[in-house]
Amino acid sequence: MNIPCVHIIDDDEAIRDALQWLLKTRKIPCTTWASAEAFLDAIAPDWAGCVVLDIRMEGMSGLECFDVLRARGNTLPVIFITGHGDVPMAVSALKNGAHDFIEKPFNDGDLIAVIQHAMEIDAERRQAQSATQAVSERLTLLTAREREVMNLILEGKYNKVIADELNISMRTVEAHRSRIFEKMSVRSAVELAQLLKGVTF
Repeated sequence: MNIPCVHIIDDDEAIRDALQWLLKTRKIPCTTWASAEAFLDAIAPDWAGCVVLDIRMEGMSGLECFDVLRARGNTLPVIFITGHGDVPMAVSALKNGAHDFIEKPFNDGDLIAVIQHAMEIDAERRQAQSATQAVSERLTLLTAREREVMNLILEGKYNKVIADELNISMRTVEAHRSRIFEKMSVRSAVELAQLLKGVTF
């Protein structure tokens, strides 16, 4: 995965340079883009960090760029830079999932705080996705019968009931339960239920 980075997209070179300098003084990795098109051509799914995006630009606007990112399923937090007249548009973008907006002329400290918060949220989201993926990978290790037994365990059924429902012996259920716990790296049915919370399988 790439190092988390702030992607500054603005067609005004002076603003790009000023923001880049500000972030470098705070030791926050960043890169700049002169257009939304250039950024969208280059972006990869594993890019981490956040996007600082001017709402009004020549060519593709910031709002159009944001729409394309979301249509692609990209979840990088987006912070809009707005002029005074653009605030209603920025508020509308927030309702559609933008992280925040900051009005020109902006306070350096405020902008840094918003950026750091966006990067923290992105890191937490990626960590959660990574954990979910790890659980999904463990699930693929289970046999079809083990999945059947696991589903009944998750319903809170006792071994004897599971044995009766599946027409197998108690000893076989116990063996399946033991293998399920081992493969899923849990020690109890409660841990298993907590691990699979929110995971589709």
